[in-house]
Amino acid sequence: MSVHSKQELRALVERMNSGLAEGGADVIGDGFDAWQAFQDDNVFVLAAGGLVRDEVGRLLAIKRLGKWDLPKGKVEKGEGVDTGAVREVQEECGLRAVVLIKPVISTWHTYERKGKQHLKRTEWFLMRASSEEELTAQSEEDIEEVRWLDEAGVRMMEADTYPSLIPVLKAWRSL
Repeated sequence: MSVHSKQELRALVERMNSGLAEGGADVIGDGFDAWQAFQDDNVFVLAAGGLVRDEVGRLLAIKRLGKWDLPKGKVEKGEGVDTGAVREVQEECGLRAVVLIKPVISTWHTYERKGKQHLKRTEWFLMRASSEEELTAQSEEDIEEVRWLDEAGVRMMEADTYPSLIPVLKAWRSL
């Protein structure tokens, strides 16, 4: 889809955010840099998280604000993305021993907070942890539950999670 101005791009984003235009769109700026214009309208957030497996191959998931999610969070200033991913998993799930294995996938999504649009890139890493460790939900981050999910649990999660996590779960299955 070709857009001819920042105003046209903003109108398209508004329609998509309101649900009037479903699905995604490949957008090309005709006479301007549409990607730069989109970035200019958003606060950039770098985040990292984990696709954490236990010794029997289950996936570690969290329930936050009533929706199933994966442990992740903002990378702190001066912190490596991989270090931030491990730290977030440890903090949100109460784990101590988390082993980072490899990068898996990157996702992008937008959201509004305090009247400002945010553009979040999340770097996802495959990790390993033991189900012998006690799981503790980080209540300060509105996490209600932490649980190891088998394949049936992952299917349940897919029915009640964010659209941006579907490609992450697909990548986890292909590992």
